[in-house]
Amino acid sequence: MVISRNLLDVDHLSKTYSNGDACKTVLNDVSLSLPRHDTLAVVGPSGCGKSTLLLVISGLMPASGGTVRLDNAICNSPRRDVGVVFQQYGLFPWKTTRDNILLGARIQGINVQDTVLAELEQELGIEGLDHLYPNQLSGGQRQRVALARALLLNPKLLMLDEPFAALDAITREHLQNHVLSVFQHRGFSFILVTHNIEEAVFLGRRIALMDAGMGGIHSIIDNPGMGEPDYREHPVFFQKVLKIRQLLKES
Repeated sequence: MVISRNLLDVDHLSKTYSNGDACKTVLNDVSLSLPRHDTLAVVGPSGCGKSTLLLVISGLMPASGGTVRLDNAICNSPRRDVGVVFQQYGLFPWKTTRDNILLGARIQGINVQDTVLAELEQELGIEGLDHLYPNQLSGGQRQRVALARALLLNPKLLMLDEPFAALDAITREHLQNHVLSVFQHRGFSFILVTHNIEEAVFLGRRIALMDAGMGGIHSIIDNPGMGEPDYREHPVFFQKVLKIRQLLKES
């Protein structure tokens, strides 16, 4: 077996759903890689298979064909070192902020010290909210609680599925900055699934464009300017956004 230096390698991945005699192919021959301590954004129109790709890579859904390797080991079931944050946050309404953050660690049987939890909450700007329930939090606060739950397990790979789609534009940009800061501080890798081109260009070192109807990768664009806090103000940022928008129209 060839040893890869990447954190993640996806080779010829496919996913087909069967319903009686009918079959629908959602992913078709998808191949991509992700180096360690790096980021990938996946963009494309609704229904092109972006979220399915995330679920298969994270081990939450079986593939129909192909392989997913994380640290050179086959990944076909959920792993402790892969964190997932969904668009709807996945918070339990009857649990407090503290209990929602600790849920994953408790399921894994991990004892979390109060100082570790407090440092993470401070890093994400949600200190002082331990006693509140999800319906008492803003959308941005709920998203950071979901992010804290995933980060508490120190994942090598973080999967973000449309994490800011329900937020207003200013809150969305603020949390994008927060994710960038945490990524640079903690050094994990992440994959962001989004339909927002500007978000993909701000957070993706590479950007994978999915085909509208074929379930495959149309192209992968390098984005070396990613990582600069003021990248949104650079002319190259707008040029990259325009290029990707045009490529998506042509796909």
